[in-house]
Amino acid sequence: MIELIKNPNIDFLGKRYIAFVFSGILSIIGIIAMVQIATGRANLGIDFAGGTAIQFKFENPVALHDVRLALESGGFKDFDLQDLPSVNKILIRVKKSEQELGKGSETITSILSQKFPENKYVVDSTTVIGPKVGGRLKADAAKAVAFAVIGILVYVAFRFQFKFGVGATIATFHDVLAVLGLFYIMGKEINLILVTALLTIAGYSLTDTVVVFDRIRENLKLRQRESIEAVMNSSVNEVLSRTIITSTTVLFTSIALFFFGGEVLHDFSLAMIMGVIVGTYSSIFVASPVVLIWGGKRPFAKK
Repeated sequence: MIELIKNPNIDFLGKRYIAFVFSGILSIIGIIAMVQIATGRANLGIDFAGGTAIQFKFENPVALHDVRLALESGGFKDFDLQDLPSVNKILIRVKKSEQELGKGSETITSILSQKFPENKYVVDSTTVIGPKVGGRLKADAAKAVAFAVIGILVYVAFRFQFKFGVGATIATFHDVLAVLGLFYIMGKEINLILVTALLTIAGYSLTDTVVVFDRIRENLKLRQRESIEAVMNSSVNEVLSRTIITSTTVLFTSIALFFFGGEVLHDFSLAMIMGVIVGTYSSIFVASPVVLIWGGKRPFAKK
């Protein structure tokens, strides 16, 4: 295996209280963001805030960038675009708060007629996303994240011990809160794409944490005379090169998506970049220290 760092000997767990302060700040920001989202005071996307969705079918292909510029020049700010290039269709979703639903549809139709006079189109469908539907989607998104975190607790508790399950669950929930809080501070739109990214981050964080836990479990059984803190520290150091290589690979992919993936994937890839960094940090500075503090007695010790 490639060793980026030869025989590292870093006292990760010795810095756990500094890490807890930093993680506590990130978590508090994430909790504030959750409260703001629940009360509807965050920058909610059309999926959660409600609005109207209009699908146009053009005779000839049309560039998504040109449609975006046309709508922005027409005074629209909060909208999402999605294209189906194989059938020359464009889906436009506008927040209800930006335009009244009826006027919004007429305005969009007028803008497209002026911008693309030679490219004829028809309105394929018009769908209104009301506040009740947005509230239902918001509740379903919260349930999806909650079920994912509970599933992680059950899986890790079954594979290792309950103490390790608690550490993995806290680390994963910490990552979700951190990314959500950062998006809220940056004023980014909270939508279903972000929820997808958060669930992906939860899966990545769990994978990285399980690798660390596997090495800790092996060493705790082999080196029973050493202190648990010393064994955990050396275990984290042993998988450090592997963690850096894996995280860097995923990070490069996410950065490529951020710059070359287009407007639709911009927020998703940004959340992934944040999630990879925070997830790598939490598997070292959050998950293992929580097991150390929560565990009390030595894990896997024979009675």
